[in-house]
Amino acid sequence: MNPTDTAEATGSPPPSTGKGLRSGSVGLLAAVALGLSSVAPAYSIAVTLGLVTLVVGHLAPAALLLGFVPILLTAFAFRELNRQMPDCGTTFVWTTRAFGPLTGWLTGGWVVQIATLIAMTALSQVGATYLLQALGLHALEQSTTAMTATAVLLLAALTAVARRGLQIAAPLQYVLLGLQLTALFGFGAAALLRHHAATPSLAWLNPLAFGGFGPCAQAVLLCLFIYWGWDALITVNEETSDSDRVPGRAVLVSTFVLLGTYLFTAFAAISFAGTARTGNGLGNPANATDILATLAPSVLGTALTKAVQLAVCLSALSALLTSLISSSRATLSMASHGALPAPFARIHPRHRTPAFGTVFFGATTAALLVMLQLLSARFLGDAILSVGLLIAGYYGTTALACVWHFRKQLRDSPRDLLMKGLFPLLGAVMMLAAFARSAHDMYAPTYGSTSFHGVGGVFLLGAGSIALGVAAVLIARSRFPRFFREGRTAVARLTITED
Repeated sequence: MNPTDTAEATGSPPPSTGKGLRSGSVGLLAAVALGLSSVAPAYSIAVTLGLVTLVVGHLAPAALLLGFVPILLTAFAFRELNRQMPDCGTTFVWTTRAFGPLTGWLTGGWVVQIATLIAMTALSQVGATYLLQALGLHALEQSTTAMTATAVLLLAALTAVARRGLQIAAPLQYVLLGLQLTALFGFGAAALLRHHAATPSLAWLNPLAFGGFGPCAQAVLLCLFIYWGWDALITVNEETSDSDRVPGRAVLVSTFVLLGTYLFTAFAAISFAGTARTGNGLGNPANATDILATLAPSVLGTALTKAVQLAVCLSALSALLTSLISSSRATLSMASHGALPAPFARIHPRHRTPAFGTVFFGATTAALLVMLQLLSARFLGDAILSVGLLIAGYYGTTALACVWHFRKQLRDSPRDLLMKGLFPLLGAVMMLAAFARSAHDMYAPTYGSTSFHGVGGVFLLGAGSIALGVAAVLIARSRFPRFFREGRTAVARLTITED
């Protein structure tokens, strides 16, 4: 019986952390499930693999492997920082301690939350669309009003679950994650057992076979998106047993599980359909945005295709639930350290969750979805594409924060030099190079669906989000002078553990 169960059986309040969260309620398995769920593996591979294949053909598995490298190196940085500073504010706390409150608030707070908010908007739309498809309600699927209403209802339901806490959310994530992984591996196994358009080959993993740096960089940038989100599991570190170590282990386990799942699905899809630019080939632009919807009828038949559609729906909803959990805890930490209004630090007296923050993010996501749909569906598509710029920016900054924070320990041992210095530094360089390359590509007016005076709408949305964050920092600086005046000491209330 865990501490929470004991407390509830005796009628006494469950144990809580310094911020009021329910401590010891998440184990390694639950943390891994949250990390995997936040990535939405079924949805991510469905909408990305075709685009990667368009760029590099049968070398898509090699791109997946290369895209994993900066993710893994960054994951080491997250693990080491969490071991010493297990705070649910994660990137906000770590970058504030390393570089000061301005960088911490902008990069570790604003950028992370804006990227997550845009992703949540997309996930709610995807979940609604695939749910209506799976139910055969095609007329409603074609109606923007019906789809938006369905998305808002799903958001409301998941917000209610997240508000109740991880004791309900974690078991639900087991079910949602299990169904989508079963669908992916079932699809992959069936594709490999059927007629092959191409024979699987280890040459597909050769990173030296790309036809130049341009295609390689573009494909790897696309692959960063399908790994993004695993860091959400660290935001529940204060509710995790052995909070300084379990989240770090869960990060590595979840990222390697993602790599294996994606490589298996990519090999299966390419061997079944090939990379031709016609028919069901993965190189056909008409198939690029959803390879599972294209291939599932041929691989599994009509009946089981419904199961795949449902799996993608559950994948999006599972990631949406995890995003609600992680965002509310990040803002809880910011408010606890005096960097956001006090209501974000409110904890529900019974559920021990940041209730205000959870409802705030659910309602804001719904409002943003409605606004973007009223403007144009193209704006939502370009907003989603702009997230890549934000991801690379805050991952790279966090990895640099690891190197800077531990700079005096790098000579203590070979392990410290590698895990706290060299690996995070390489991850930071790769992520910031991806940021620069993304900004360069997004500037073109042909990138995405919108443009303004010769500048790509995706670039304007991504760079505009960061510029808006600078303005938000100035406002926050006037509203919360103590946090910005005290600098790094403003987060001194967190517990620093020794290795």
